[in-house]
Amino acid sequence: FVWLGRKVSNEAGHRIKQLHLGGVEVIKEPKRVYPGGESLAHVLGFAGLDHLGLEGLELTLDEYLRGRSGWRWLQRDAKQRRLEAWTRDAIPPRHGFDVVLTIDQVLQHVAERALEASFEKHNAKGASVVVLDPRTGEVLAMASRPSYNPNRPGVFPMASRRNRAVTDTFEPGSVFKVVTASAALEDEVVSLTDTIDCEQGKFKIGRRILKDVKPHGELTFARVVEVSSNIGVAKTAMRLGKEPLYRNIREFGFGKKTGIELPGEVSGWTKHPSEWSGTSIWNVSMGQEVTVTTLQLAAMIAAVANDGWLMRPWLIKEIKDGRGQVIQRGKPKRIHRAIDRSVADDLKVVLEGVVERGTGRRAAIAGVRVAGKTGTAQKVVDGAYSHSHFVGSFIGFAPVENPRLAVAVMVDDSRPYYYGGTVAAPVFREIVDRGLSYLEQRGAVSNSSESLRTGWQHEAR
Repeated sequence: FVWLGRKVSNEAGHRIKQLHLGGVEVIKEPKRVYPGGESLAHVLGFAGLDHLGLEGLELTLDEYLRGRSGWRWLQRDAKQRRLEAWTRDAIPPRHGFDVVLTIDQVLQHVAERALEASFEKHNAKGASVVVLDPRTGEVLAMASRPSYNPNRPGVFPMASRRNRAVTDTFEPGSVFKVVTASAALEDEVVSLTDTIDCEQGKFKIGRRILKDVKPHGELTFARVVEVSSNIGVAKTAMRLGKEPLYRNIREFGFGKKTGIELPGEVSGWTKHPSEWSGTSIWNVSMGQEVTVTTLQLAAMIAAVANDGWLMRPWLIKEIKDGRGQVIQRGKPKRIHRAIDRSVADDLKVVLEGVVERGTGRRAAIAGVRVAGKTGTAQKVVDGAYSHSHFVGSFIGFAPVENPRLAVAVMVDDSRPYYYGGTVAAPVFREIVDRGLSYLEQRGAVSNSSESLRTGWQHEAR
């Protein structure tokens, strides 16, 4: 027996039958079909020719989705008639289970469209986005670019099949200043109104000169974060010290896997302070010498939105058997309090200022209070920081007074524009703007004329 072809079309099978080739048979086989095509491809993954899950949730949940063959022990006589008296117990076949995800199909479509537009417009090498409900940690949307069609995975390069939101790490750059700011506020080494001399854009530390994109003099700490001053943040970090900064990095979950139900998740990389060099304190404070994933950034900014509570990101809401009975149900899980609520409140004020009058103005939405932070990180090429290869990012949430969407966007190696405020912030804006409108239309506000776009005051049903 030799396969001449697998999963050919019905038309091809019919034509081969009509040839009446001796020894050649056409056999019907089941085929796994993904009606959404490329939509949610990196989360769903795909199954192979023999229906074994190979990527994504297809792989993680293979034992639930694939079902199980039944069997029966019996004896037959010489004419192959079944001998009922000798038939023993049988095990019936089990259909595959149904899985219900936390993904919202509309928000997924919005996120994919916004990410695709930036990916194509800015000629990026890659991109990813994660949308979370900050109160519960539910993943409402997750997308990566380039993408692929799970109905035909073999015709796409392996790089297109990678879920970059969980498998790719990168130095985060200035979005990591949120961690530094939280640590400084937590340890009370600075307040929002304290002033820091930003040295008119040039600050010598040892034999190195630290620069800002634009020169600034005396700035309040809140303003330091708003304009993303490297000098102001570095001075704050040196006042804070290594151990408190490292502690907050770990409290936000960096350097550890989130535990999401997807294969291939990586933990990122953070060095212990005992391994830091003399310049590490200000490098790390600005998002260098540390690597993260898009999912980790989303979980971190969601913790700020959630009054300091870090939630476990999760995807699987329910698993049901063939009779519709729930055999497994997911639920929100608090990991721990990453920062005090008062610190989270201060950060909300600062991050709202970033969008209103700082580097994140392209994330602003009319009638909505938005908080966020931009990031533009130099990539390491041949062991040195490149001046022509960058990762642009934006993290944020809205509405500030009662957050419902927390979003992290990463755009890798875009050309010619690469600043996070240019390539990533508009993706965030479109997702949140359309997302809040959709949630409002879905009935998230009960018997109230007050719009979600001016503040969420009611729980979503």
